[in-house]
Amino acid sequence: MTRLGAHTALAIAALLALAGCARGPLGSVPVSERAAIETRLMRDIAVLASDEFGGRRPGTLGEERTVAYITQEMQAAGLVSGTNDPGSPWRAAVELVSSEPATSRIVLRRGRREFDLTAETSAAFTSSRRALVEAADMVFVGRLGYEAPDELITGKVVVMLGEPGSSPARRRNLFDKNPAAIITVVDNAEAIASTRQAFGSERFLLASEEEPRLSAFVTRAAMAQALKPEVWNELLQLAETEEFTPQPIALASTIEATSVRREFTSYNVLGLHRGQVPQSGAVLLLAHWDHLGECGEAAAQDRLCNGAVDNASGIAVMLELARRLAAGGPHDRDIYVLATSAEEAGLLGARAFIADPPVPLDSIVAAFNFDTVALAPAGSPVGFVGEGRTPLDEVILQTMAEGKRSLGNREFAETFVQRQDGWALLEQGVPAVMLSTAFGSEIVLGPFLERDYHRPSDEIGAIELGGAIDDLLLHEALVRRIADTKTFPGGGG
Repeated sequence: MTRLGAHTALAIAALLALAGCARGPLGSVPVSERAAIETRLMRDIAVLASDEFGGRRPGTLGEERTVAYITQEMQAAGLVSGTNDPGSPWRAAVELVSSEPATSRIVLRRGRREFDLTAETSAAFTSSRRALVEAADMVFVGRLGYEAPDELITGKVVVMLGEPGSSPARRRNLFDKNPAAIITVVDNAEAIASTRQAFGSERFLLASEEEPRLSAFVTRAAMAQALKPEVWNELLQLAETEEFTPQPIALASTIEATSVRREFTSYNVLGLHRGQVPQSGAVLLLAHWDHLGECGEAAAQDRLCNGAVDNASGIAVMLELARRLAAGGPHDRDIYVLATSAEEAGLLGARAFIADPPVPLDSIVAAFNFDTVALAPAGSPVGFVGEGRTPLDEVILQTMAEGKRSLGNREFAETFVQRQDGWALLEQGVPAVMLSTAFGSEIVLGPFLERDYHRPSDEIGAIELGGAIDDLLLHEALVRRIADTKTFPGGGG
């Protein structure tokens, strides 16, 4: 990796020289203009993915440098602050809670006999500094989630069977019924170790959404020993029947978990191109600026995850689009440009924007997300994430046809709809899509996910900007069309 300074200056100069090399004309701009776009994209990515930015983890010096750089570039593009807050121009607060697991203890009691579970067979987690339930009654729900009757769940320690893929959603549904705690039963010690790895690092929550929850994990063998194998097996068989209802368990549980907890303010960055027609609605461009900081193996020489593709490239494309829109003359609708925090932790910055938007959400006529864009070569098909979910399909497909752009694998693209900031908007009825050559084919995205995704190897040397420039030009045409009330009527608020 390179550092800003003499060595980085040389590296960036070399990259920019490569960026200026000739490329065959594609799209609607001359090759010289594509080269100039690539130069600016490469510059932004090189800065944002440099070691000085520390992997852009929220709540760090890397965040401060990232937010300052994005603000600087938005100002240079001719945007004004979009926060509607003179006391906090450009920066919209995202109040976060950070928690990192510290200790846990689980004791199951049958009659007078206690089973003090080991770290190999159990684990418990909370976002609070300390969570404790003592000698609590237990109920077994098997694979039930929202179907479980509230009156059988509230105040109890709920025991559910873990299943790959469905367990998190079922846990959320059960927590909505206010149990004292939830125990997820997993297969073996290896599953406990994987759970500790998944839950064992620092995690972020929106302060406004934090709830004092206690979540535990226990192996099947440990549960069988505490309950008696024949009783446990009978419960497992019963859970497979159509008539199954939650069953009380002849155990009492004591569960305790502690964590290292802190509260801090992170920031979304919000800029605005003002439109000329009041009350005509707004277009929203968004990309997440955050990454993971250090995420490599503890013993690795390079642990820093710079996040060049994910998502310095998305921010770079969004900034360049903002520059081109500003330079291209006036438009009717407001265009908001949003760089979100804490996407990696669960779309938290996007959810904070939704909770306190600068305009009514129903006045946003279209939202375009940019995430992990620098992978596909020029001329690649476009992945349409969110197709069929908004009124935007017709204008998008028409604009693609006029630009001779082809659609990629529809089913593959749709698998990512809930894994990007646009999903938080879609859930609130905002028409949000993601159009990207990176998501047009598993052949393009698959190797990145397997090799570089959320790893130190996601560095600037691995990026490909041909498809990203195609995407940028497609979005420029789309946004100009949608920001014009004559070519895209409706909207407003």
